[in-house]
Amino acid sequence: MNLKKKKKSYKVKNLSPGTMAYRGKKQTTAISIDIINYNGDSYKREHSNRVEDAFNHKGNDQVTWININGLNNIKEIETIGLHYELHPLTLEDIVNTHQRPKIDEFENHLYIVFKMLYFKDDDQLTKEHVSMIVGKDYILTFQEADGDVFDDLRDRINSTKGRIRMRGADYLMYAILDAIVDNYFSVIEAFGDKIEELERHIFESSTSSNETPNKIQALKQDVLKIRRAIFPLREVINRLDKTDINFLEIKTHDYLKDLHDHIIQVCESIDLYREMVWSLMDMYMTIINNKMNEVMKVLTIMASIFIPLTFIAGIYGMNFDHMPELHTKNGYYILLGAMAVIFVLMLFYFRRKKWL
Repeated sequence: MNLKKKKKSYKVKNLSPGTMAYRGKKQTTAISIDIINYNGDSYKREHSNRVEDAFNHKGNDQVTWININGLNNIKEIETIGLHYELHPLTLEDIVNTHQRPKIDEFENHLYIVFKMLYFKDDDQLTKEHVSMIVGKDYILTFQEADGDVFDDLRDRINSTKGRIRMRGADYLMYAILDAIVDNYFSVIEAFGDKIEELERHIFESSTSSNETPNKIQALKQDVLKIRRAIFPLREVINRLDKTDINFLEIKTHDYLKDLHDHIIQVCESIDLYREMVWSLMDMYMTIINNKMNEVMKVLTIMASIFIPLTFIAGIYGMNFDHMPELHTKNGYYILLGAMAVIFVLMLFYFRRKKWL
């Protein structure tokens, strides 16, 4: 097995600040734009592959949600950024998949970075970089590829369920973050099920397996990935609640406080599962040592039983001429009987002591 691991690259060298450079794995994703316009009386949704269709949606007395998929399309994203007057450093962070969750406040908009987590069909944890631009009457979201956790939110907007159609872009921002945090609960629940399943396997398995330490190590990597993705979002939501940008309504702050409570609950669950994962290896080694001790106990008992028998056999195997027992007619059978009695008595003694 090749133990060499390719070193990760966390920096793009020789690039000036504000230079856009995508370093994700989804290099062949074509740009896809999903546009939703709505207010209390109307709703319209359209899909496009042209960045020009994302323009001319500001100031139309509607809330516009523009979702852009495909961060590897640098030129198209730069064009969108120029139209919406995004700072070059913001554009750099949009395509920088290693950027940790954060919030930047500008004069006319907010920039928020967060991570979307989900388990694939093969139970592999996937982390996707998502950026959000929040303006007075519009929201831009940038994702690496198609597929997200916002389908229920889109259905609510379409079906006029809840209060979202009657509120502004600030409430849509809250709803998007709430969908992300709600999905964190699902990820944490699935992760907890994996821990419990492995814990049950360790207890019930009669033999040790080389795969068990690998599974524990994989869980450790997953919990660290989850922790790095979620924990910074606490500060993001806390700062978002304290911002005084003019288009953030007072009512929305109440929802942000509730969202902050939810993310705190998620973080507490992560810490709990982190301790459980860390203790799995100790539990595994303890069980392995106990099984080894059981084997050593059996071997020790067997050796203890045969030590006196070997002693007797050694004495009468010295072949001296003047040993009266050697000339006894039934001496061989008497000796075998005595050894059998010693064997039975020792078995009885060990069983009475519950060593067997």
